[in-house]
Amino acid sequence: MSFRITLVCLGNICRSPIAEVVLRDRIAQAGLAEQVTVDSAGTGDWHLGRPADTRAQATLTAHGYVVDHRARQIDSSWFGGIDLALAMDSVNFADIVAMRDEARAATTIHLLRSYDPALAGLPEPSPELDVPDPYEGDSSSFEAVLHMIESAADGLVGQLGSLLPPDPSA
Repeated sequence: MSFRITLVCLGNICRSPIAEVVLRDRIAQAGLAEQVTVDSAGTGDWHLGRPADTRAQATLTAHGYVVDHRARQIDSSWFGGIDLALAMDSVNFADIVAMRDEARAATTIHLLRSYDPALAGLPEPSPELDVPDPYEGDSSSFEAVLHMIESAADGLVGQLGSLLPPDPSA
């Protein structure tokens, strides 16, 4: 049985695809790809079926990541299969908490940056934990977002051992 992590932003073309690619990479490097599944979605439907924003793709590619993404929209029906949902900002956090509650699911929800060791101890949701939306920005905005996400992903992977269910074969 796989532990499923879903990363959520607004349109699923900038922040959450970057986070999906980075977290999937970090999980593979940690040897946990067989135990953890990573995907992403947006709370809005504006970009359904579209690839990641070209600036997100360019930023990821420039840093050695491989991008293969099509935007999807999350709704309450997803929560029965999600173990951990990670929001990119406080607004998305509130939206997915409402969806989870509507589904009466036990999904754990956090802001992604709550796993960044440099931000430990900040209460959720807190604006300081938001990953800013780079959509209206330039390439430097996407670079900044990538670095925020990498720090949080490293912190999360470091804590995955305490989040994963015990291995029944061990």
